[in-house]
Amino acid sequence: MEIEFPTSGLGSVPGDGEGGIEMTGSMQLIREFCDQLVEPEKITRTRIFFPEANEVKFARKSAFEGASLKLDYLTKPSFFEDFGFVEKVKMTDRVKPEDELFLVAYPYFNVNEMIVVEELYKDAVVNTDRKLIIFNGELDRIRSGYYPSFFYPKLAALTKTLFPKMETVYYIHNFKGMKGGTLFRCYPGPWKVLRRLGNRYVTLHQQETMPSLKEVALNILPSA
Repeated sequence: MEIEFPTSGLGSVPGDGEGGIEMTGSMQLIREFCDQLVEPEKITRTRIFFPEANEVKFARKSAFEGASLKLDYLTKPSFFEDFGFVEKVKMTDRVKPEDELFLVAYPYFNVNEMIVVEELYKDAVVNTDRKLIIFNGELDRIRSGYYPSFFYPKLAALTKTLFPKMETVYYIHNFKGMKGGTLFRCYPGPWKVLRRLGNRYVTLHQQETMPSLKEVALNILPSA
């Protein structure tokens, strides 16, 4: 499952806030999400994967201080961290038999993170009753071809392997400008393109499948 919305404010777009601040905001929202929606008896069966080990240390001292939720990581620093290289973590070594829910927190800082997420899905979710939720993973970067497939073939392959198996349960993406608007979905409803008029939103377009951001920006919003 996918949950995606801007953390700098519901009217903001990716990049409006500084990266570290947006991640910290997502961390706090994940804690609130778990407090409200994870049943008390399943708290210790919920494992939250942060992008890397240092983020787990920060979480334990801030938003998740005192929490019984299991905190884990997708990658850990390596000797070449300053050059963008991290050491991937073998998911079968991290998952425990009693785990029921995996929540992956903002896996977009390093390209290896989403590749590890797919490994988690294959190794620990497929053919089980476990659930996997990706929270603010900025998956649109991969969907839109932001990472050229020639240089990132494994990342590009996710659009054909992992993504078709995922359900987007809550999604907000804003478009700024004179003809701006919002692409919105709340499961099980359809995908909607909205525009704010005063204190309310009106629906300009809706469909059952997710339109590309390019289609919304260049075709749907300008023609409405």
